[in-house]
Amino acid sequence: MDLLDDDSGNTPEFSVSELSGAVKRVIEGEFGFVRVRGEVGRVSRPRSGHIYLDLKDDRSVISGVAWKGVAARFETQPEEGMEVIATGRLTTFPGQSKYQIVIEDIRPAGLGALMAMLEKRKAQLQAEGLFAPERKRPLPYLPEIIGVVTSPSGAVIRDILHRLRERFPRKVLIWPVAVQGKSCAPEVARAIEGFNALTPGGAMPRPDLLIVARGGGSVEDLWGFNEEIVARAAAASEIPLISAVGHETDTTLIDYVSDRRAPTPTAAAEIAVPVRMELLSWTGEAGSRMTRAMGQRIELRGQRLRDLSRALPRAETLLDTPRQRLDLLADRLPRGLIRGTEQRRVALSDVAGALRPSLLTRVIAHGRESLGRRTDRLSLRPITREIALGRDRLDALSARLGEAGLRRIDSPRQRLDGLSRLLETLSYKGTLARGYAVVRSGEGHILTRKTEAQDAAGLEIEFADGRLALGGAAPRPKRKAKEAPEQGSLF
Repeated sequence: MDLLDDDSGNTPEFSVSELSGAVKRVIEGEFGFVRVRGEVGRVSRPRSGHIYLDLKDDRSVISGVAWKGVAARFETQPEEGMEVIATGRLTTFPGQSKYQIVIEDIRPAGLGALMAMLEKRKAQLQAEGLFAPERKRPLPYLPEIIGVVTSPSGAVIRDILHRLRERFPRKVLIWPVAVQGKSCAPEVARAIEGFNALTPGGAMPRPDLLIVARGGGSVEDLWGFNEEIVARAAAASEIPLISAVGHETDTTLIDYVSDRRAPTPTAAAEIAVPVRMELLSWTGEAGSRMTRAMGQRIELRGQRLRDLSRALPRAETLLDTPRQRLDLLADRLPRGLIRGTEQRRVALSDVAGALRPSLLTRVIAHGRESLGRRTDRLSLRPITREIALGRDRLDALSARLGEAGLRRIDSPRQRLDGLSRLLETLSYKGTLARGYAVVRSGEGHILTRKTEAQDAAGLEIEFADGRLALGGAAPRPKRKAKEAPEQGSLF
């Protein structure tokens, strides 16, 4: 019992924190810088921005952590199943009594690891339908503005501008980005999103077509265009996009999601615009063909019009018959007016003769006699009443008969008055009333010329209100019956 007490008294005592700190110092002192090769297991990315993961092989597992500032500088982000080489330092986590590696750099362990990660990422995006042909949009035939995402200092942009200038000069907007390294993927993604965010027709106009271009290089150099952020930005672009990354044999993820892949940046410029001289030649040929076709069509229509015009009658021929009919009707009009006037005069005379008062008087007298003969056989009261009713009816009929007679007389009278006024208007008497006069010689002959008036022994001038004799012998009297149709010179 005493021996045990002596042993325990010689063993130093540590608190839990002291022991954990001592272990921490030992591990960090012995393994201040290590490189570990292994397969990435579980990967966790909380909102803090840190990355927590497991590195494992076929027998052991070690936890790893990459702080936010360091993780943002990784050229290749770790993914589950990737074989990597992690560089960092070992430390402990006293809160859980475990050790871990604080990762300062992580890279894929060789080309095979990169290709395996690429195939896995490609399969994931393909399963989401980002490579589907129906998602690809047609390129504009002749874009007004072309946006280019590339490095402004390389030969790629010069090749693109030179080819555009040769084929069909267009406006080009360049968004400078890094085309390799750890900043390549985020800058390319931001450039694609930035071009899509521009307003069409604004101060900085939105491009009609995008070209993402880079020259050739190794898999590591082109790896920024295999990043998921770049592929998703290209797939979400509303502007048609041409990928021209690397040479013809180089393939990246952006080639699968873009609307069109070009084998080289120069080929991308050739795909973007047609050849201007070929368009001018085609439009000139099309214009010539259209001009010839229109000329032939006009000539054919003109020939058909001339053929049809020969079958049509002349305008003078079409008017001959209506003109002749008009002349016939004009000749018949005066005779028709005279005949109509005479017929209406006769009809008026017949109506006026049938409405004489003597006839009505005889009818009334005859009725009175018949009434007197029946008076002896009839009662006075019914007879008186019937007589009163008969008288009323007779008065009404007499009034209606008188009105009808007047109407029948007034209408022909008005027509007759109108024809009389027309006759007076057409008579030379009406012309005299308007200020004209008839000049006759002393013998009563009508004079129409100045020389006849100078040679006459005397003159007689007829006005509307009478005749006036001027010098010479008095004219011979004319029979009154012949004065009406007489006509002469008016002035």
